[in-house]
Amino acid sequence: MKCDLHVHTHHSGMCTVPLLSRICRESYNEPRAVYETLKRRGMNFVTVTDHDSIDAVEPLRRYPDFFLSEEVTCTTPHGTELHMGVYGIDDRDHIELQARRDDLPRLIAYLNQRGLLFSINHVFSGLTGRRTAADFEDFATNFPAVETRNGQMLACANRHAERFAERHGRVPVAGSDAHTLAGLGKTYMVVDGARTPAEYLEGLKAGASRAEGIHGDAWTLTKAVCAIGGSMIQEHRWTAVLTPLMALVPVITTVNYLMELSFAAKWGARTEGMVRTPASAGALVLQ
Repeated sequence: MKCDLHVHTHHSGMCTVPLLSRICRESYNEPRAVYETLKRRGMNFVTVTDHDSIDAVEPLRRYPDFFLSEEVTCTTPHGTELHMGVYGIDDRDHIELQARRDDLPRLIAYLNQRGLLFSINHVFSGLTGRRTAADFEDFATNFPAVETRNGQMLACANRHAERFAERHGRVPVAGSDAHTLAGLGKTYMVVDGARTPAEYLEGLKAGASRAEGIHGDAWTLTKAVCAIGGSMIQEHRWTAVLTPLMALVPVITTVNYLMELSFAAKWGARTEGMVRTPASAGALVLQ
């Protein structure tokens, strides 16, 4: 049974690009359109993982094959930022997650107490900024799951994530990370035999699952950025004056592609040397 575990709607808020953060959304997907598109593309279960929001849930609660999730923006003790996927939550969980997202140890303690599955997303991407060696040590010891296939991330970054999860015995998860309808349901996680969302989530926790679908590339990102730009213009007609800037999108996405290659290569190589130290049970170090 299939589910795309990384999906965005217009409730993910405004984009973080300087100068555009006041006028351009992360996504313009309507929740019902997301649900219908995912079902047409063969997803047996549907979830939504908006950034720090569960506002998309209301039109989707009535569907028995839907479960609520969230992508939480967290600050680490090392001063860096990460995106955490949390799956199968309820409204109260959302409140608690948001209250704790700037205190990562406290947030993780809550998630473990509740028995919720959570993952480190796009771990070998520079999307959320810089990384430290201590971050990866935390990912290896404190996160039960790793997003091993993200439909917007480069294949090399996903391969590093897959090897990282295998080395440290983490549960793999996968999703399209689609911010447009075009990308939905093209990367997903399969749990054979699951009949309900609850059984699907239990299969994920047990590792009885596999990632399938596409990886990302510069062209995928270019199409998504252009589609989002077109939706921005539809929402704010005056932004049509920015249309000539769209010619720069391929240049920007190509530069991003090269930066992502470098980021994945750097941290992929460093984490290959991450080993358990016999002197301290559970501790990990980068060599």
